[in-house]
Amino acid sequence: MRVPLSWLREYVDLPVTETGRDVQAKLVSAGLEVETVERLGAGLTGPLVVGKVLTIEELTEFKKPIRFCTVDVGRANGTGEPQEIICGARNFAEGDKVVVALPGAVLPGDFRIAERKTYGRVSRGMICSGDELGMGDDGTHGIIVLPPEHEVGTDATALLELFDEVLDIAVTPDRGYCLSLRGVARETATAYGLPLRDPALLDVPAPNAYGYPVKISDPIGCSRFTARTVVGLDPEARSPIWLRRRLEKAGMRPISLAVDVTNYVMLELGQPLHAYDRTRIDGPIGVRRAEAGEKLTTLDGTVRVLDPADLVITDNRGPIGLAGVMGGANTEIADSATDPETGEVRGTTEVVIEAAHFDAISVARTARRHKLSSEASKRFERGVDPQAAAAAAQRTVDLLVLLAGGTAEAGVTEVIAPGAPRTVTMPADHPDRVAGVAYGRETVVRRLQEVGCDVYGQDELIVTVPSWRPDLNEPNDLAEEVIRLEGYENLPSTLPRPPAGRGLTERQRTHRRVGRALAGAGYVEALNYPFIGEQVLDQLDIPADDTARRLVRLVNPLSDEEPALRTTLLPGLLGALRRNDGRGSHDLALFETGLVFRAPAQPGVAVRLPVDRRPTDEEIAGVNAVLPEQPRYAAVVMAGAREQAGWWGKGRPADWADAVEAARTVAREAGAELIVRQGQYGPWHPGRCAQLAVVVTEDDERTERVVGHAGELHPRVVKALGLPARTSAMELDLDLVERASAGPVRAPRISAFPVATQDVALVVARDVPAADVESALREGAGELLESIRLFDVFTGEQIGEDAKSLAYALRFRAADRTLTVEEASAARDAAVALAAERTGAVLRGA
Repeated sequence: MRVPLSWLREYVDLPVTETGRDVQAKLVSAGLEVETVERLGAGLTGPLVVGKVLTIEELTEFKKPIRFCTVDVGRANGTGEPQEIICGARNFAEGDKVVVALPGAVLPGDFRIAERKTYGRVSRGMICSGDELGMGDDGTHGIIVLPPEHEVGTDATALLELFDEVLDIAVTPDRGYCLSLRGVARETATAYGLPLRDPALLDVPAPNAYGYPVKISDPIGCSRFTARTVVGLDPEARSPIWLRRRLEKAGMRPISLAVDVTNYVMLELGQPLHAYDRTRIDGPIGVRRAEAGEKLTTLDGTVRVLDPADLVITDNRGPIGLAGVMGGANTEIADSATDPETGEVRGTTEVVIEAAHFDAISVARTARRHKLSSEASKRFERGVDPQAAAAAAQRTVDLLVLLAGGTAEAGVTEVIAPGAPRTVTMPADHPDRVAGVAYGRETVVRRLQEVGCDVYGQDELIVTVPSWRPDLNEPNDLAEEVIRLEGYENLPSTLPRPPAGRGLTERQRTHRRVGRALAGAGYVEALNYPFIGEQVLDQLDIPADDTARRLVRLVNPLSDEEPALRTTLLPGLLGALRRNDGRGSHDLALFETGLVFRAPAQPGVAVRLPVDRRPTDEEIAGVNAVLPEQPRYAAVVMAGAREQAGWWGKGRPADWADAVEAARTVAREAGAELIVRQGQYGPWHPGRCAQLAVVVTEDDERTERVVGHAGELHPRVVKALGLPARTSAMELDLDLVERASAGPVRAPRISAFPVATQDVALVVARDVPAADVESALREGAGELLESIRLFDVFTGEQIGEDAKSLAYALRFRAADRTLTVEEASAARDAAVALAAERTGAVLRGA
């Protein structure tokens, strides 16, 4: 909403020294979002005067038509002689009054006017257009032609109101009354503590039986309809300069007198209006819902097929307007036109003025259904004062009589659906309890009365809400009004103080450690939307019976292509990797930790929990039983170089081993021991996929649980998702890994005694997992084993076609003594013996 400061001053006696910036600060403090203050006329200096075109000489010897004009500017040029001016515009004629910038004037944009020779003549000034004066285009795309009554030599800056300030207010949906000068003036008056001259306080005649007939078939859609008639309008009457300038400053383009007047009153009072050419209306005006298949040509020239839910204005022929959105072309106010044979000026001379109150939801749905947002629909959607309809109609009648020489007919039509004022009961100290500030009853009552409420009662207030505030429906709404008018900046700032000894939970600390560890390993965190479509699970080759297929579908998704909550982190991460690779970043390593969602195996409907007591454990359990599972996962994806090439070496590409190492990094931070063995699952390459598992204690029993997979993605998945070749990924259930933890990580005890290292190379069958061999060695070596590391895998003719050699480095250390060679060898032999027993391993070379 654009609010000219000069217009605002008509309703509030602001101090003369107050600038637009001052008013902006006051309104922002009161809760209005004043985005900018535009200074009109900035950089403009005179002399700028009214001139009369005396002669026009057409100069035809140039590439484009040029006119050499003499213009009478009175004594403004100091001589009284006509001013000679070159002009290329053609929308004016001899005898027209125009705006002239004389030498010495400076126009917006630091455009300085001076005498200069051009087109073989000397031009002493400039005949101005609206754009050149910073007024914007008025639709003529040419020179400003003034009404003939203005005196030559008059200061045009005052005449055109070129100097002003305009406040641009972003009106929130709950403050629809501020889409009018009346509403903004009310807020300004309250902010300054000044009285308001309400423009809606007019003497309005009572309704009678002589008004234009109106029939409302849908009183819910239209609760009030006022109709007034004005006849004898002068078809040649034009909007005066002051009216046009106010519309332009408010961001609307002048069109014709009748239309300009209805727009002006809408801006002034916030009540949308519509003017019909009475000669084009066939019979009574009606309000009803559209019939299926009905059509209407709106004022924008578009033929619209109506929906049965659309509220329409009708006459005997059918729809003549979309209620609250836009009128129809068949009853449009006719532009004045001169008959070429008789010279008679023809146009609309009789109008019927509509001022109605339509249902906000109905108007909003109609506007969206037809993709037709208008100034009227914008106001009806946010709430219009139903009590202002009669005053708006009267104001329109008064202006048409004044400016177009019309006569108001005595008939007044006003159809009103029964209704009662809205009241809200509120404890007098409710705003105090909401804000944590002791305002007191007197302050609460005073502030609510300033809003326009009628307040009764002592400890319990009965508040009658004003008709222009449909957003005030409950005590909290009223409390907000008191708080904002008292000043949000006056609310005390109190930092919360958490109880001592409380902080992050162990689960939260684990998640933070995992994130820091992955970031330290070179991964970049990517936060993705938790929405997926079922097609991406097909592209990832997720089995049909997998739990990842148990999708939780959203009733109102942001996108129809992603209507479900994610069951895996990979789609979001792989999408981020694909986007970054497509934009030139080819060496990528991304990670994410977040919740995934899986529908329960047995779907159900949660019961509504009571609010007057604490729910029972059974009720809470019933709700939890139908909620989706929400475990926290960790995942990484990578492509391109894992180590960059440089003077230090050739570098290397990321591969499946890096994905496995990322899983080990996560497990270490969670304090769990990760079991890695060959696996096969969904999106991973069957020969380059590691199954990740941990041992979890459940019901005093140790159970091995699969927590995820890591490795290189299948080429089919890479192609389906458009990923770089050899993309690798890892995903695991972080909650399960945490459950396998032995508790908080404890600092290791460092032994001061030397380590004894023993290497063993074992030959096993090709299909024996290295993890099983390592597990047997670790168990067999006993307590003296400090660590074990696989450092070589060999296959070849020397050991047989179906066998492989696994070489391990075993480190032994005792906490209380130096181990002898015999002790270390005995522990190694025991480890080899157990590996031989469980996996069939044979000591290489034995």
